[in-house]
Amino acid sequence: MADASEDRAPRILLVDDEPLLSMLIGDLLSEFGCDVVGPADTVEAAVALIEAEGEALDGALLDVALRKGDSYPIAETLGLRGVPYAFVTGHGVGGLAPAFRSALTLSKPFTPDDLQEIVARLVAERGR
Repeated sequence: MADASEDRAPRILLVDDEPLLSMLIGDLLSEFGCDVVGPADTVEAAVALIEAEGEALDGALLDVALRKGDSYPIAETLGLRGVPYAFVTGHGVGGLAPAFRSALTLSKPFTPDDLQEIVARLVAERGR
């Protein structure tokens, strides 16, 4: 996978409230050469990470359904900062709120190749 810049690995925010899935995705991201930010399991934790990272984030993977709500407020925060994101969901694009149906989506279950392709698209969209 291409680096986000010549001197650092792409920094990908991971938001998921399922510990095993977070570990799996985080391990795969590391194998792809990414620096994993998080995982965050709530809107508040994710927004705090976004604020702490400033402009350093190159993309984000957002589980739609969190135990305490959904990740749409996180997507809105990322959008305001110009950080590309993809939803990770078992419900497909049709399960997204109408305002977010044009977002990149990774359907569960997915393969490592599917994940790597989505991350590459996020990094390319960020253009670093």
